[in-house]
Amino acid sequence: MNPTARLVYISPDMPRLFALLSVLLAATALPVGAQDPTIGRCATPDSIHVQGNARVSNAEILANAGLIAGAQLNFRDVQRALRNLYATREFDDASIACVLAADSSRASLTIQVTERPILSDFTVQGPDRVSRGSVTDRISLSVGEPLDPALVAQAVAGIDSVYQANGYYLARIVPETTFVNGAVSLTFDITEGRRLAVSGVRVEGNERLSDDDIVGAMDTKPEGFWWWRKGGYDETKFLGDVGARIPTLYGERGFIDFRVTRDTLIVDPDVGKALVELEVDEGEQYHIGSFDVLGNRRFSTEEIRQYYPFTGEGPTIGERAMDLLRRRERTPADVFNANRWDEATQSLRTAYNNQGYIYAQIRPVVERTVDADSTPVVDLRWEIDEKTPAIINRVEIIGNDYTVESCIRDQLSIVPGDVFNQDRLLRSYLSIQNLGFFESPLPEPDVRPANDRGDVDIVFSLEEKRTGNVSFGASMGQGLGVGGFISLDQPNLFGKCKRGSLQWQFGKYINDFNLSYTDPRIRQTTLSGTVSAYRSVSRFIVGDLGRSRRTGGSIQLGLPIAGTRATRLFLSYGGEAVSFGGGGLLGTEAGSFGRSEFRSTAGVTVTRDTRFGMPFATSGSMQTIGAQFNGGPLGGRFGFQRYTAESRAYVPLGQIGGTKPGSQPMVFVFGLTTKAGAVFGGTGPFFYTQEFALGGVQYGEQLRGYDEFSISPRGYVTGTDNFNATRESFGKAFFSATAEAGFRINQSLYTNLFFDAGNVYARARDFSPTRLFRGAGIGVSTVTPLGPLGLDYAYGFDRLDKQGRPNPGWQLHFRLGQLF
Repeated sequence: MNPTARLVYISPDMPRLFALLSVLLAATALPVGAQDPTIGRCATPDSIHVQGNARVSNAEILANAGLIAGAQLNFRDVQRALRNLYATREFDDASIACVLAADSSRASLTIQVTERPILSDFTVQGPDRVSRGSVTDRISLSVGEPLDPALVAQAVAGIDSVYQANGYYLARIVPETTFVNGAVSLTFDITEGRRLAVSGVRVEGNERLSDDDIVGAMDTKPEGFWWWRKGGYDETKFLGDVGARIPTLYGERGFIDFRVTRDTLIVDPDVGKALVELEVDEGEQYHIGSFDVLGNRRFSTEEIRQYYPFTGEGPTIGERAMDLLRRRERTPADVFNANRWDEATQSLRTAYNNQGYIYAQIRPVVERTVDADSTPVVDLRWEIDEKTPAIINRVEIIGNDYTVESCIRDQLSIVPGDVFNQDRLLRSYLSIQNLGFFESPLPEPDVRPANDRGDVDIVFSLEEKRTGNVSFGASMGQGLGVGGFISLDQPNLFGKCKRGSLQWQFGKYINDFNLSYTDPRIRQTTLSGTVSAYRSVSRFIVGDLGRSRRTGGSIQLGLPIAGTRATRLFLSYGGEAVSFGGGGLLGTEAGSFGRSEFRSTAGVTVTRDTRFGMPFATSGSMQTIGAQFNGGPLGGRFGFQRYTAESRAYVPLGQIGGTKPGSQPMVFVFGLTTKAGAVFGGTGPFFYTQEFALGGVQYGEQLRGYDEFSISPRGYVTGTDNFNATRESFGKAFFSATAEAGFRINQSLYTNLFFDAGNVYARARDFSPTRLFRGAGIGVSTVTPLGPLGLDYAYGFDRLDKQGRPNPGWQLHFRLGQLF
């Protein structure tokens, strides 16, 4: 046997070990015939051989090693050769040995390698509580490449981090390999375990605020007795607690030097519980000192002081109510509240922006000091560098391939040459979005510097969407039975914001034809106009109302009211002829008035509409007041006046998502609607459309939880289960109100909880708000390709049985097709 000397490379990233190894080899006695491969005969090997390779060729290994037979070698050459071999990621192990002949006349270097197997495929097994995509995204292995153990370990750590970020600290990831035909198949077997639950939060170092106050401000809360307090741990929420929510709580109480000095999560893997430990340094509580303003010219110091939040005045009634609702202790008036100071600074910035000073720099200064009695105080100051106001140089609109630009510019509250105003820019943005011609939500307007004088260009980027709608299909209503409909509607006719609409609804109980045309700017003026014509033949099976035929038309002009873009005055004139068939209430009443009558009407209406997010509004309000004058010199045998008023208001309560540009949030909204009306004079045969009926959703005024015509001016109708319409079902005055808490999922789907109240009166002077019929329930509304659909399930609190005894109960209401 020939004696051998082996130099084995341990790690390419540990050069110090090689230096140590060279010293050891030089100082160690080798067997006879063996020699250090970097000195003596081994330093100039006669040949170089490769062993252990099956997949990688000898030539490729020798080329990567860079060793040449007969050339002078040293330790660095051997180290570099091994490092190059490992760098190919083809081998799990590599070593170089020198073999000497018995007489030391020849030396041979042997490169011994252990090849890595080829990865044939990899799979993930077990993800359920987190998405499979988020797991596979953390695996950077390549099929068909040698399997790198380091990348496998990196993948395991990455998958584990995904589970930890979602609160599953007990997850176990085991990579399992299966060899098939020389290749390896890899499976990441995941045992998720249950989500880590926070059993408690322990706070140390807090003396001024209790543990309950601190935990109450955190999103990370310990599990509780009730099922909704699962106490799941979320790393992102916990970081927000430590970095923002707890410091904000202390900042509101004047502890602006507060710090979280230590946060620890103690995990018990046996029970899947964790204890959160926090150590805090509260610091001093600061009170209010002096206040000053520097650098202001556009606003006087007295005007700016109106934004100063620490005036010594007590909280308003609304603020007290919110504090009580949130179980929050209000900071004393003389204690510094960092959150209120930041909000006031932002309000002042907004005030400057609204005056065109968008480059103004407002630096809030908080100087810590002590007063005469050694109480820590902060002296507050706003240092203002107003710079020059920004003038709007140009307003660009891009992306409107179909809609003409003048139609869009009519919605703008800003024009070139104006001083930049943030509020008017926002109103312009909402007005364009409310047109409904473009994909919603619109990207925010881009405000760009226009020149070196500080002027700005404003760019609205739009994306057209399909607005025309041709639909046909089936329709159904509780009162009008089954039928069909054909509808053509184009709200952006010719791309000029004009609206054309044609609707035909037909069936066993109805044959309606409606045609209308609206021009928002007649001959490019501020006047708007609408012309409409209709012919309606209906047989109302709801309440056995009977059969009627109405034929008529109207013309309406809209005029702007000076000083506001949201308010308009409408003047209208119309005529209508009605005739009645046999049967039902209308057939009976026809004997009193004749089979055919005519009326003409002149009307005036004032409407203010600032709603946003239509058709399911999420903010803003709408108020309308209208008056109609019928008969007399206008034509027709029956003269009367009809007055109506309606108010709607919406306030957003919160939202889910929608933080990224171009995304659409799901919005929680509170809405309040009130409606009232009164008729003076004799309506004759027109009573069934001009007077008021209450109950249900299909006919007359809405009151959910009750049958159609179940409420009359005399109260709830008793003695019957079949609420047929009678002349006494109609009154000359009504009032109704609705409060709702809604969830707008998108522009086509809306659900809400509602409370209705209302009543109908024989005469306007009988109005009494002390007696209203009440209903509450849940509803869902959607816009489908075949038309709108609405479903309501409501509880009528004031329903009675036949004998007049209280009999509250549930009622299902639905509307489909053109009836909604």
